Amino acid sequence: MRFGLPRVRVRWRERRTQRRGFQLLCAAALAVLLPTAVVWYQGGPRLRTVADAPAEPVVLVFGAGLDGGKPSPYLAHRLDAAIALYRAGRVRAVLVTGDNSRASYDEPDAMRTYLVGHGVPQDRIVRDYAGFNTWDSCARARRIFGVTSALLVNQGYAIRRAVALCEAAGIDSYGIGVDEPHDRTWQAGVAREIASMDKAVLLDELFDPNPHLLGPDEASSLASAEAAAP
Repeated sequence: MRFGLPRVRVRWRERRTQRRGFQLLCAAALAVLLPTAVVWYQGGPRLRTVADAPAEPVVLVFGAGLDGGKPSPYLAHRLDAAIALYRAGRVRAVLVTGDNSRASYDEPDAMRTYLVGHGVPQDRIVRDYAGFNTWDSCARARRIFGVTSALLVNQGYAIRRAVALCEAAGIDSYGIGVDEPHDRTWQAGVAREIASMDKAVLLDELFDPNPHLLGPDEASSLASAEAAAP
């Protein structure tokens, strides 16, 4: 028995360590998956297509990067959906929101140029130059541009988070998700989205932080775009 007791203690300690490791693994998985489940629950019922989207005053298009100063393919696809919504009479104005944190990078102007080139009147387009992330875009749409209800356009894997955040910011929102081929770009986007959902629930929705920049009220510019003659 004297020789067996140390071995029993070692086995017990190993099992205790294994149990703790398993518990930590379960806790980590829950911490990652629970916010994702919350976002899917919040955003799922508010998803629509271009064909069945309700009529709203404005469609909010989030930035998605530039390629040689022009919208990246993913951003172009978002803008194409906004163009389809405008042509179908679902919206009266388009609010493009993106990054213009440096002079050499201007998402909103590139987005407007693309829209105008595809037939959307310039006076129907309003630009938000400080949409540095999804929460900033939603919060500024509500606080700076006075948006209370809107259609949102984003890639399919990210649209639920956009809806959840805009709802948290005080905007009655419906989301239109853009489909993409399930290639490496899509896979990378899905992977990033998991972390973004965690931030959305644990930080943005709970603490309602101010966007990085606020600035003067621009509700009148959006109201003018919504009222512009067809």
